[in-house]
Amino acid sequence: MTIKTPKSTGTTRRGALKTLAGGAAAATSLPLWARYAQAQTSEPIRVGFQMHRTGIGAAYGRWYGRTTEAAARIINEAGGINGRPLEIVAEDDGTDPKRGAEVVEKFATQLKCDIGYGTLFSHVVAGSAPRAGELKLPYFIVSEGHQLASGGLNRYTVQPGITDVKSQVKAMAPFVASTLGKKVTMIFPDYAFGHDHRDFFSEAIEAQGGEVVAKLAIPPTETSFTKYFPKIPRETEVIYHVMVGPAVLTFVKEMGEFFGPSRPEMFGFIDSLEAVDISSPGLEFLEGTYFWEGMPRYAQADQTPYDKFFREQVGVDANGASVADPKDVATYAHMFACWETLFVIKAGMEAAGYQSFKDRPALIEAVEAMTEMPQSNEHPQGAKLFNGKTHQVFGPQYISQVTDGKLVVKHTASIEDTLYPDETDYTTQSF
Repeated sequence: MTIKTPKSTGTTRRGALKTLAGGAAAATSLPLWARYAQAQTSEPIRVGFQMHRTGIGAAYGRWYGRTTEAAARIINEAGGINGRPLEIVAEDDGTDPKRGAEVVEKFATQLKCDIGYGTLFSHVVAGSAPRAGELKLPYFIVSEGHQLASGGLNRYTVQPGITDVKSQVKAMAPFVASTLGKKVTMIFPDYAFGHDHRDFFSEAIEAQGGEVVAKLAIPPTETSFTKYFPKIPRETEVIYHVMVGPAVLTFVKEMGEFFGPSRPEMFGFIDSLEAVDISSPGLEFLEGTYFWEGMPRYAQADQTPYDKFFREQVGVDANGASVADPKDVATYAHMFACWETLFVIKAGMEAAGYQSFKDRPALIEAVEAMTEMPQSNEHPQGAKLFNGKTHQVFGPQYISQVTDGKLVVKHTASIEDTLYPDETDYTTQSF
């Protein structure tokens, strides 16, 4: 099967970016050697994949890896990038900032990668992106931290495949205030990603006439959470929770045990349950609660053909689990961004006529020139709007409710709901 992209209604790249639609079917009908015959070199495009194979991000790393492999396969079946095969060079960073910087350096100096890609956890991004900038290595992150759009990183760092926390919570706050309550206790991981939630949701809920009555920061390596729950004020109307790491199931179970049948309203970010089966014993109390999802885990009644295609290619069933093992639940709300980012990289390299390391600045400029990205097989999560000045993409957000043990989308926030004023302009920085 080849990717076919609907015709865009707006200018999406420098005036004329190629998509996979043209020539893809023809390319896959050719023998492998012929698909790359027009390239100036047969050397592969080497993408350094900074993978959280171990550490607190391992569940994400596993599914980011599967998604990356599937996207690379589709790209190569359609002729690669500029007639050259795409090669994914994966290195484990242990979900550790220091190791992350070392991996970036290895990509640039030892493994001769054209770009770096794939980093999720924001503290690892913070430790890695400065080194990428120093080495002039284009660095395509698949994270959600606001540090890039705030101006805290550099021109070589780009996030074109997933939205940031600030835009997400801006779209969630009106729903929380109008539907669930205005006195909120926040529970979040005590590092940059959690701090973004703390700061930006507090600001967003206050704009809706609400207030955060307590902020409980929890170390992301914590294994038991019962000591935190008694700190929740009695006046709390809504628990806002976002947790990460290998103990997320324990966190949610212990929260249910603490509250019993008299829980307040709950609004969670699906991070608290990524890679966790919602039907797990002890999670029955989540029935009726709400979650943010980057991309709906369960195939919805109005499932798009793009979501169907994405699931088929990555090997995910209608319940958001591996087709090979229904107990292996995907990090579905996030991993689509790896797929979408790789197709942005392909489009940017083709627009820039990328051939070698000397074309790295041209690649960044080509991506900066992107704006609208229509929903398609390349962008299955939804249409996107890329801001070339801030290097940050904006897209739809989904609010789902646990209904009969499954997540059912109840509200979709538009791109317009997520926008905020620019805080930086990376295009003014020199290369």
